[in-house]
Amino acid sequence: MKTTQDLINHLQVKEIESGIYEGNSLSIGSPNIYGGQVLGQSLVAAYKSVSDNFLAHSIHAYFLHPGNLELPVRYEVSVLKDGKSFVTRIVKAFQKDLCIYHATVSFHIHEESPFEYQLKPPFLLIPPKWLLTWQDFYKMFHKRLPKTLKNWLELDRPIEFRQVEFLRLFFPNLSYSARKHVWFRFIEPLVDLPQPMMQAMLLYASDYNLLFTALEPHQKINLGKIKMASIDHTMWFHRTIQIDDFYLYRIFAPSTFNARALTHGYMFDKKGNLIASTTQEGLIRKI
Repeated sequence: MKTTQDLINHLQVKEIESGIYEGNSLSIGSPNIYGGQVLGQSLVAAYKSVSDNFLAHSIHAYFLHPGNLELPVRYEVSVLKDGKSFVTRIVKAFQKDLCIYHATVSFHIHEESPFEYQLKPPFLLIPPKWLLTWQDFYKMFHKRLPKTLKNWLELDRPIEFRQVEFLRLFFPNLSYSARKHVWFRFIEPLVDLPQPMMQAMLLYASDYNLLFTALEPHQKINLGKIKMASIDHTMWFHRTIQIDDFYLYRIFAPSTFNARALTHGYMFDKKGNLIASTTQEGLIRKI
């Protein structure tokens, strides 16, 4: 995938029969299906069962089995609740007869409220345009990179990532705090997209960078000898999304223990509005 339109096409699912949809997979450099793909496609499938006056405000998902890139993914959507203000859907993803994913998606109508508060955005001195992209880093150092990281970075992506703590890229064998700030944007902004698709795109992007943040405190990490996989993923949508500019992803990992890592993330737009929050627990295991 190279463009935003490629990503939009990738997140679409086709109806097989009532309540059942199918999506295809693309590799992002790992041997299994990227979790953000299943998250985004499952949200698109869930939206097909609700009326236009509802928008998703949260998704809580579990990854039950690694996905096979060679097989299509079948999404089965069922109704858990139909209320006046909130509706809830269950989405299960299957490959053949194996359930690889389970999610609960909650939708809410728009309500005016006198209560409004948000976390303050981080103060950063470096604008995103001054930072290296992943592609810049690959072009500069690809001859020195380990094979696993090289294979990861050389793929085309519809999203551009620029890490604020860029010195960590040059000195990867040192230990750092388990915090990271990443600017990202979709390469071809399309401002006239409906909110459901923009939510699915942001959900797709949210799975990047989370688990890698949990590796920051650990020295001399050999990515070729580590197995990493998402166990569960939650995202809350707080405010209206526009994908025509950079977002800042503030990520921290409060705990790594028992081969599991817990990560939290907050997404801010360039005006400082908190757009979405994420939490993920993932597997980090030596092999």
